[in-house]
Amino acid sequence: MTKTAAVVVTYNRRELLRQCVEHIRAQSVPADILVIDNASTDGTAELFAAPQEGIFYFNTGANLGGAGGFNFGMRKAVEMGYDYVWVMDDDTMPSPTAHEKLLDVDGLLEGNYGWLSSLTLWKDGTPCAMNVQKITKWKPLKDFEYSHSVQYASFVSLFIKADTIREFGLPYKEFFIWGDDWEYTRRISKHKPCFFVPGSVVKHECASNTGADIVTADPARLERFRYLYRNDVVLYRQDGVDGLVYMVLRIAKHIVKITLKSGNKAQKLKLMFSSLREGMKFRPEIEYISD
Repeated sequence: MTKTAAVVVTYNRRELLRQCVEHIRAQSVPADILVIDNASTDGTAELFAAPQEGIFYFNTGANLGGAGGFNFGMRKAVEMGYDYVWVMDDDTMPSPTAHEKLLDVDGLLEGNYGWLSSLTLWKDGTPCAMNVQKITKWKPLKDFEYSHSVQYASFVSLFIKADTIREFGLPYKEFFIWGDDWEYTRRISKHKPCFFVPGSVVKHECASNTGADIVTADPARLERFRYLYRNDVVLYRQDGVDGLVYMVLRIAKHIVKITLKSGNKAQKLKLMFSSLREGMKFRPEIEYISD
């Protein structure tokens, strides 16, 4: 009998995590749960102080960021012998049949795919902007009624075989935050067909239905954008000239937006360019899981 590990990465969001775990436990087809706690300080560990069947709690001992948490959790799932790994953030609320529908498509495809990605909705029932899959880097998904071949997806309800993780390695833990999921899914989709599965529905309980934007970012949180621009270089470098052209156009667009619409222009532009220079020298190595 095949088994799935739902890998949930969390950091100081105890109540959202509790709800996420309850949604996974309510699945029509059961999945075990691996909670990967990035050393939360809000009492998260107390939720799992008593043993619970099918739930495994791991404290990483430090805040590894989302990228480090998924690297840690996916490694654990494979090493524990699971056949499938279903990854998500702690604010992801899967519908009761989300796991079942992913398994259905796995069966229809007879396992011949790289990964599967769910339809992610925001609180109001509209597609969650930060989790919209991309058909190519130039073309975001717009038709959410039918299955599509896609190249990029987020780590909010990504379904992948353990064998695929063994083949392509783990996400870059060095990314810390931002871009780890886009890089990882593109790393695989360059070699295997990957699919959006509209029948598998999850809700993303994030604060707003907009992605990260340096133009409107809180000045106190600007330093986080160093990861975004640095990691983008690695992400788009893997697509050669096409990736370079895309990144140049993307950066040009950001420069225009900062210049025309943003405060702290000099600070933001300086951060962007220094991060891009860092990205040119940033070459993390893929970690593989040895049996």
